[in-house]
Amino acid sequence: MLDAQTRDLGDLPEWDLTDLYAAPDAPEVERDLTWLEGECASFAAEVEGRLADFSAAEMLQVVHRYEQIDAAAGRIMSYAGLRYYQQTTDPDRAAFLSDCQDRITTYTAPLVFFTLEVNRIDEATVDGWFSDGTELSRYRPVFERMRKMRPYQLSDELEKFLHDQSVVGATAWNKLFDETISGLEFTVDGEVMGIEATLNLLSEQDRAKREAAARELGRVFSANVRTFARVHNTLTKEKEVEDRWRTLPTPQTGRHLANDVEPEVVEALRNAVVAAYPRLSHRYYELKRKWLGLDRMQVWDRNAPLPMENDRIVGWDEARKTVMDAYADFSPDLARLAEPFFERGWIDAPVKPGKAPGAFAHPTVTDAHPYIMLNYLGKPRDVMTLAHELGHGVHQRLAAPQGELLANTPLTLAETASVFGEMLTFRKLLAGAKTQAERKVLLAGKVEDMINTVVRQIAFYDFECKLHAARREGELTPDEIGALWMSVQGESLGPAFDFMDDYQVFWTYVPHFVHSPFYVYAYAFGDGLVNALYAAYEDGAPGFQETYFDMLRAGGSKHHSDLLEPFGLDATDPAFWDKGLSMIEGMIDELETMG
Repeated sequence: MLDAQTRDLGDLPEWDLTDLYAAPDAPEVERDLTWLEGECASFAAEVEGRLADFSAAEMLQVVHRYEQIDAAAGRIMSYAGLRYYQQTTDPDRAAFLSDCQDRITTYTAPLVFFTLEVNRIDEATVDGWFSDGTELSRYRPVFERMRKMRPYQLSDELEKFLHDQSVVGATAWNKLFDETISGLEFTVDGEVMGIEATLNLLSEQDRAKREAAARELGRVFSANVRTFARVHNTLTKEKEVEDRWRTLPTPQTGRHLANDVEPEVVEALRNAVVAAYPRLSHRYYELKRKWLGLDRMQVWDRNAPLPMENDRIVGWDEARKTVMDAYADFSPDLARLAEPFFERGWIDAPVKPGKAPGAFAHPTVTDAHPYIMLNYLGKPRDVMTLAHELGHGVHQRLAAPQGELLANTPLTLAETASVFGEMLTFRKLLAGAKTQAERKVLLAGKVEDMINTVVRQIAFYDFECKLHAARREGELTPDEIGALWMSVQGESLGPAFDFMDDYQVFWTYVPHFVHSPFYVYAYAFGDGLVNALYAAYEDGAPGFQETYFDMLRAGGSKHHSDLLEPFGLDATDPAFWDKGLSMIEGMIDELETMG
């Protein structure tokens, strides 16, 4: 199966995972698993039932032990997971990942008591831990987030059952989805390829090739739709059962709690974006329809390049220089933090058979470093993806000193550095545009990226809300899921579009619906936030760079309101989102004046 493009992209880097472990059979893997088993057992034996009696100093020791356990399990699972994503169709890699998951799930089962017991302790005792200004006070946000789940936790026995059962529940269905998607084959113009290379054809200049790719994607998705419907039906039902037992008020509540964001903030974002559909996506795609000289847009025209856009392929070295120069212009420190990703095997860039589709930055553990996965094919959008994932990587490096329990940023802010990195790269390219046509291509590309990040992701969020609500009424057929999908497509994309047969199955390949229900609004949150941040930067806010770095260093140690306050921004204000959306609107205004 030929996934790699024949064009020369240069020397594409691949991961060197030896910073985690030298090999699956390296003695350190078994050593760490054995230590983990013993430490989890002794932790439970020495701590369970005694937390309420601990002093702040004793509780600090408990937290440090918990972090060490978290780090050991995280290192093993990061290594197993990253190896697997490099080649999801390799049975040995899949087996190693499964074995690690099984053992770690078993070993960590004795720890389930910890959160449950903390949440049973009275407020006065918990406040007492933090009242004397000890080092434990640094961990207060961890306990506050934990205790927000107090109303929804189950008995110790049920929580332990859910923990043990997860490997044959959601984890197993996630793996089935990953392996099915990675193993799909598509034939376009006689060439057999995987999903990444086929999706890439949707942004080809040749309209016939775009159509062929779209129809082949629809054909293959439709041929496999029963499997994907089974995955979605099972996972949404499993979530509904657990949510019902926990008495969570809505399917989205768990995600909002995990993100440490108020439901009304997400609702304000969602409503602002939906109200802006006519001013953003509807207006832009009508412009694009005219530029392409079409009576009607088809779904394969959504990401089409503009007629004046060339098919130039961006080699890896040029992509690296473009992004690194943009980062350095903002701050030499930002470039310095990004440099090791290129030099030390922290990026896996080539498209390969069996490799997981898409792109991500995985933080691994705080005493190692992040790894970035790309499927680099040399499109201008791939350069923006590099800028995006590198932003994640830098953010994760800056937050790492917070430690295992505080480094991870809630999803609402996790997209900040990535989207900001894209914006820096875009602005540098725009400033260097030599002609009006070049500026138009760049502006249109950025508007499309923002529509994909804001409009499309909120449409995805609405689809998920409808999917989970409908599943509560009973099993959903593939056609019923497809009808929910189509109900948000026309609304979000606008009247310029016609929808081909089989487009109703394009929900099948979106991994976030499977891996992280309701994750998608974080993209829109991040884009709106960055637009507001970038406006402050352009306005010459004093000390912006250092304040920005402070925000990234905070990781998950502060609430979004505290992190945004130094910039004079407030995400709880509905008008905040309109400011971010107005930046996209302004770019469309400029494109309209260009004709």
